[in-house]
Amino acid sequence: MDDQNKNLILATALSFLVILAWFIIFPPEEQVVPEAPSAEQTAGSAAPAADGSTTPGAADGTAPAATGASAAAPEAVANAPRLPIETPNLVGSINLIGGRVDDVSLRRYTVDVDSTEIVRLLSPVGETNPYYALVGWAPGAGLTPADVPGDATEWTVEEGESLTPGTPVTLRWDSPAGLIFRRTMSVDEEFLFTIEQSVENPTETAVRAQPYALINRHGLPDLTNFFVIHEGVIGQHGGELVIEDYDDVTDFAGKPEVFENITDGWIGFTDHYWMTNLIPEPGQPATLTVGYIPGQDIYQTLTKQPTRDIAPGTTVSSRSHLFAGAKEWEVIKHYQDDLGFVDFVNTVDWGWFWMLTKPIFRGLHFLYGLIGNMGLAIIALTFIIKAILFPLAYKSYVSMAKMKELQPEMEKLKEKAGDDRQKLQRDMMALYKKEKVNPASGCLPILLQIPIFFSLYKVIFVTLELRQAAFFGPFRDLSQPDPTSLFNLYGLLPWANPEPGTILALIFIGILPLLLGISMWLQQKLNPAPTDPTQQMIFAWMPWVFMFMLGGFASGLVVYWIANNTITFIQQYTIMRSHGHKPDVFGNIKKGFRKKAKAEAAKAANSTAKPGGKK
Repeated sequence: MDDQNKNLILATALSFLVILAWFIIFPPEEQVVPEAPSAEQTAGSAAPAADGSTTPGAADGTAPAATGASAAAPEAVANAPRLPIETPNLVGSINLIGGRVDDVSLRRYTVDVDSTEIVRLLSPVGETNPYYALVGWAPGAGLTPADVPGDATEWTVEEGESLTPGTPVTLRWDSPAGLIFRRTMSVDEEFLFTIEQSVENPTETAVRAQPYALINRHGLPDLTNFFVIHEGVIGQHGGELVIEDYDDVTDFAGKPEVFENITDGWIGFTDHYWMTNLIPEPGQPATLTVGYIPGQDIYQTLTKQPTRDIAPGTTVSSRSHLFAGAKEWEVIKHYQDDLGFVDFVNTVDWGWFWMLTKPIFRGLHFLYGLIGNMGLAIIALTFIIKAILFPLAYKSYVSMAKMKELQPEMEKLKEKAGDDRQKLQRDMMALYKKEKVNPASGCLPILLQIPIFFSLYKVIFVTLELRQAAFFGPFRDLSQPDPTSLFNLYGLLPWANPEPGTILALIFIGILPLLLGISMWLQQKLNPAPTDPTQQMIFAWMPWVFMFMLGGFASGLVVYWIANNTITFIQQYTIMRSHGHKPDVFGNIKKGFRKKAKAEAAKAANSTAKPGGKK
């Protein structure tokens, strides 16, 4: 391998090490969570518009519209009557003040692997960081804010006692203007609410109104703050994704980001594993808006559908959907394929290598369903990836085997050339040409592994299916670092490991990082050693440096790397044996000492055999 190629590999490896070290030693700063808004602030914030006003916009474009006669006070919201929500996946309630969906928890997901507390997704005004969805009508011609239901309107139950997959509920409110507003809400067995709101006009006056839906998020939520995970606004319009971090959304104060006349769009908020999304009826035009209300510290997404004319004696209706739940791949794909929610699977942040990330995840998901153990599924996926890449890697392994065989010849050339580096390069290139060896081909397996490694890295960190996925024994969550170390006698003691990224965490290495270091060391023993002593030392230390640095990574990723190294070692060893080379991995050090001793003895014998060498 010439100096240029060696330097390229060395620079790549060192750059990777520097990047990893930077993110471990200097993780991204946690964003400061603003103080919760005061009661005065939250009192009028239930249904503000994205432009900072108290409305989602004028229905006819001629005058500002309001969402209700008055804003709901936190005390009124907290003490309001409620309708329970009961599904196989959700539990919570609908607040009859405003008819808002503001209490939703996820039945099947706990806050961590050792807890029984389930994840709370939506919470009402009056609690810390309220987070809720609200639908309604903005008044147009012939109506005033008092004539339409708002965030402070108390609805009555016209039909149903609780919201379940088999029993929708209907809410009713009679307007002072003589209109009858109804809101029929249904929910499926997963995470999708369907809301149909109607306006009946028994009067003799034609009026206009515009249906809207919004999600309000008060204050900045607790963020994962990891660079591979998007948390913030997520949406889709015209085949393009809307991706905005929370700090970017604050730039929309007073000047919201608006996407008009969008068909098959959606908009909402995404967390690491959960999300809320507003989906107007597919096939119908809508306006999507992202905004921020600084005085009340509210992040908001909003959808508006076209203004409706409500003639005397007629009833008009509007239909929309609210997703509030976990980003389960099969569920969101079902909504995409069967309900027409365009690109809904892209609510999962697949990253730049999406062309690899998506098939890798689907393969892993399939194998997990087949095997029932995520750790074994990762190992099985590694076998499949190595099998696919084997035809490409075979020539590389053969070349590396020949390079290993040429090591003695290369040492002789080095001794013969002395300090003449140009002569050494010429002689080595001539040797490679004579033996038909391509020294650069050994880099191919490494180059092929880089995008696959980062794609699997992304899959493990962002997909819900890896969350709290167990392997064996103490490995109960493969999305988290190895929980074992000498500190807890490798899982035998009920003590948690030191915090990842700390000095103690680097000292107390878990079982998986240890196996990773050993597997890298074994694999390295089959590769040709660099001729430069400095490079030899760097490559010799690399397995142990990686062992310490990757100790804080997700254990599922370390399982993949161990499996990959082990399979690569077996493949290389087998190919080298098939080409006549018999690598003695564990005897290399001992053989090196013997070779050095023989060389010194031969040197001494030659010196005494020269004229004048005898006493």
